[in-house]
Amino acid sequence: MARSALFVLKIAVAVIAAGLILPASATFAQVTEKRMQGLALSNDEPIQIESDQLKIDEETSKATFTGNVKVVQGDTLLQAGRMVVNYDKDGGSVSSGSAQIREIELYDKVFIQADTQTATADAGNFNMINEVLVLSGEKVVLTDAENVFIGCKLTVSMKDGQAKLDSCGRRVMIQLDPKSRPQP
Repeated sequence: MARSALFVLKIAVAVIAAGLILPASATFAQVTEKRMQGLALSNDEPIQIESDQLKIDEETSKATFTGNVKVVQGDTLLQAGRMVVNYDKDGGSVSSGSAQIREIELYDKVFIQADTQTATADAGNFNMINEVLVLSGEKVVLTDAENVFIGCKLTVSMKDGQAKLDSCGRRVMIQLDPKSRPQP
């Protein structure tokens, strides 16, 4: 289970970084799409998961972390009110960390922080089989220092590197700080 949680954390950080390379002209688009580049996943740092309660239900193949869920790896932090890990019954034991994770669901105010980057959403979902991460809510906000990206649904396909920020009937909002661009 630790590798899967680590994987979703690294992806979330990559999602935030992907938002920073959207073209400025995307402010006029209802849906913004950009290929993600340079995704690097690392399994070399320990991961720590804390919550008020953990319930493992072998019959339904779910591990549910509830109450002040906090996942930390290195300088990356993920917080949510509830995290549900769905795993295959035949994939091993969740208590030993050898279970094959199908999906990780995040609920009740999702917050992700890594260095100067943050993401907030009402909910999140990472489908391990299809390798798709979705952050959703009334307002999904991605920030890096002074750069801000706002929509209602962010979908990232890890297989082809595509990221899409939806407006859900409103408009995608982007605020870019010219001082944050790399200097030649």
